Amino acid sequence: MKATQIRTATVLRLVSFVLACLLSMTAYAAIDVYDFDSVQQEAQYRGLIEELRCPKCQNQNLAGSDAPIAQDLKQKVYDSVKDGRSDAEIRSYMQERYGDFITYKPPVRPSTWILWFFPPLLLIVLITGWFWQSKRRQLVASGDSGTIVDSTVAALTPAEKAELDRLLSRTNSTDYDITSTEDKK
Repeated sequence: MKATQIRTATVLRLVSFVLACLLSMTAYAAIDVYDFDSVQQEAQYRGLIEELRCPKCQNQNLAGSDAPIAQDLKQKVYDSVKDGRSDAEIRSYMQERYGDFITYKPPVRPSTWILWFFPPLLLIVLITGWFWQSKRRQLVASGDSGTIVDSTVAALTPAEKAELDRLLSRTNSTDYDITSTEDKK
């Protein structure tokens, strides 16, 4: 009886040890492990993978992306850092290889002027238009706008004037229903 309990306990320990090893291997596989020569190299690597954009994920940086191309680019950044290249050299290499899309801050040059200057210009135009429109409305409301009333509009015909008077007389009565009896049918 005691020998059976010892065997069962041994088997349970062995099974739990195998499960612990399997679980630790899957957790170990999800974390990138790179060995750096110094803390500065690790900081340079971390800064660059935070700054560079994943070409596949669009709005994720390399640090947050699990795409295969992001893994390859992280390895390339790591290799470049280990080779002793500067941040500018690594950024330049990535921009030559993947274009301005790879960085969140594209360089200012004629091909990227629209990215840098269009939003502020659009904002200035919208604010100027809003001020001009509100100032114009204030002038019209105060009567100082100098707007000329169009005198070419034809006056009402006697029939139109009679109809207008009839409608107005109905609205002055206690019943404000101006629909005709034909409309009520």
